[in-house]
Amino acid sequence: MEFLITYGMFLAKVVTLVVAFVIILSLLVSSKQRGPDKGYIEVVKLNDTFDEYTDIIKSEVLDPQTLKAEQKLKKKTEKRQQKDKKRELKSAAASDSENPTDNTPKRLFVLDFDGDIKASANANLREEITAILGVATERDEVVVKLESGGGMVHSYGLAASQLTRITERKIPLTVCVDKVAASGGYMMACVADKIVAAPFAVLGSIGVVAQLPNFHRLLKKNDIDFELFTAGEYKRTVTMFGENSDKDREKFTDDLEQTHVLFKSFVSEHRPAVDIDKVATGEIWYGAKALEIQLIDQIQTSDGYLWSQHPECAIFSVSFSHKKTLPERLGIAAEGSLDRLFSRWVTRLQPKRWF
Repeated sequence: MEFLITYGMFLAKVVTLVVAFVIILSLLVSSKQRGPDKGYIEVVKLNDTFDEYTDIIKSEVLDPQTLKAEQKLKKKTEKRQQKDKKRELKSAAASDSENPTDNTPKRLFVLDFDGDIKASANANLREEITAILGVATERDEVVVKLESGGGMVHSYGLAASQLTRITERKIPLTVCVDKVAASGGYMMACVADKIVAAPFAVLGSIGVVAQLPNFHRLLKKNDIDFELFTAGEYKRTVTMFGENSDKDREKFTDDLEQTHVLFKSFVSEHRPAVDIDKVATGEIWYGAKALEIQLIDQIQTSDGYLWSQHPECAIFSVSFSHKKTLPERLGIAAEGSLDRLFSRWVTRLQPKRWF
């Protein structure tokens, strides 16, 4: 028995050393860059996913005879559709037409935008839209599943401009909001031809905010001088370390007001039916109320909207990704484990709440 324990400990040490060696070797190999990772576009046909879910449920709830009959009918339908598609392709080739024929189903291209303060998803959004514009026509539609509470003015201004590339090509654009599209998030959403939001999604917050701490009195108390040199009267107004005057605050507030004017003008341009003076107060509204004041056009979840287009439309999820290196994959795995551990700990300490 003692021999087995000793052997087991020895084996565990050997396995640990081998695993450590493999990880270190992989890190060294992955650290040698073979050129920049340009990323890649991934396309998934969501119709196939929807059909797969339906088939799984049917296989469990239908009796064998009914299921067999449905499968037989489905195969006949698919064969007929394939023949029709081949016929349409031949017809298009004969006429040397670059546009889809009238019988070609409408295509929906679905994008996801999960916005943080810096609108970091902007880089991927740019590539995804560029890819879609290479194939989409006015008969198609782009659907953006948008979630954002807003952030930096210039970042979200750029994100909204990226969506404008779609509408400028006369391609219908729909934005779906399941949770929140506020402030910069709503700036993006209002570009769309149609905004669809869940009943309790948060919309609006058409306003501008800025805040910063000021340590001037703390520095003064400790006899620390802070000097700031500028060229231009308004190169700097309020600062974190200097003494802010009323003139500085007035100018900074005026800058915020000017930004707010631009924000209101942008919303009015894209949603002229909205009473901008009524909604541009910085307030937020939930989906049902947002529909009443015309901030949105329809109450529905993104899943409900996509399902309503199936199977009449060909629905494609389009995403831009970068290949992750081994250190990144290991870091993500470790981060996920820590998040799960922390979540369990917080859940145990947090008082229970119900909605």
